[in-house]
Amino acid sequence: MFESNLKNYPLLFRGKVRDVYDLGENLLIVTTDRVSAFDVILPTTIPGKGQVLNLVSEFWMQHFADLVPNHLTGIDLSELKLSTEELESLKGRAVVVKKSKPLPVECVVRGYLLGSGYKDYQKTGSICGVDLPKGLQLAQKLPQAIFTPATKAEQGDHDENINFETVEKLVGKALALQIEALSLQIYSKVADFVSEKGLILADTKFEFGLLNDQLLLIDEVCTPDSSRYWSQSDYQVGISPPSYDKQIVRDYLETLDWDKTAPGPSLPEDVVKKVSKKYHEFYNLLTS
Repeated sequence: MFESNLKNYPLLFRGKVRDVYDLGENLLIVTTDRVSAFDVILPTTIPGKGQVLNLVSEFWMQHFADLVPNHLTGIDLSELKLSTEELESLKGRAVVVKKSKPLPVECVVRGYLLGSGYKDYQKTGSICGVDLPKGLQLAQKLPQAIFTPATKAEQGDHDENINFETVEKLVGKALALQIEALSLQIYSKVADFVSEKGLILADTKFEFGLLNDQLLLIDEVCTPDSSRYWSQSDYQVGISPPSYDKQIVRDYLETLDWDKTAPGPSLPEDVVKKVSKKYHEFYNLLTS
C-alpha cells in the first residue's frame, strides 16, 4: 500500500509513512508501505513494512501497559464505517487511538555511541549536555543508557538535539523528569528482552502525549524505524553494524547520482526484497 483512501473519514494528514484520519473522538492511524530516505518519500513501496511497524508498536504498547498508559483504544476496525475492500486493505496495518496532545519533545535514549550522538561526542565530549568518558569509540556501549532529547521537527526538517534544561522549559520540570524516567525504563526493559533474541537495541525514541492531564505513550514504540537494532553476531566496536531497518535503501541511494531532493528514484526489485526480508526477519525474531 502506497497510500490509503478511505471514503467515510476525513484525512487529517499524510506523514512519511502514516496516514491519519479523524474519527471524531479518536484517530485512525494507517501505517503504509511507504519508505523515505534523506527526508524524501520514494515512489517504491516495501511490501509488508506497514504491517510490521504497526504490529511491533502494538506488541510493545501492550507489553508496557502496566508501566505507562498508551493511546490504544482497543476498538476493532470492524466497528468503523469501512467497506469490505477497505477493511481488507487495512488488515494488520491500522489502529484506532485516542486523541492526545503530543509533547513537543522526541524522547531519545542511547545505549551505544552512534549517529548524531557520536558526532556531538567527537566535538564536545558530551551528548545533549550529558558528559561522557574520554576515548569512547564508534558503536561502543555507554557506561549506562542516557536520555538525549530532541525537538520534534516540522516535516522535512531534521530533529535538533537539546539538553534537559530545554525540555524543562518546554514541558515543565515534573513532566520532564517523568518522561526521562519512563524513557530510560522502557529502553532498559526492551534491551533486556531483545538480548534474549540475539539482538542489541542501540538507541530508540519515544513520543508522549497528554489527554485530560494523563500522560500517554503514543506514536510508534521501538520499531525498526524508530530504533536502531543490531544482531549480536554483527556487533563490533569501531564500526557501524548493519541494522534492522531501511539502511539498505540509504546505502543503495548513495551509489546513485541523485541530489537527495524530490522526486526520489525508484528502487530495484532486489533492494526491495532485501529490505522487506529485514523487516519481517525482525518481527519473527521479536515474536518467536
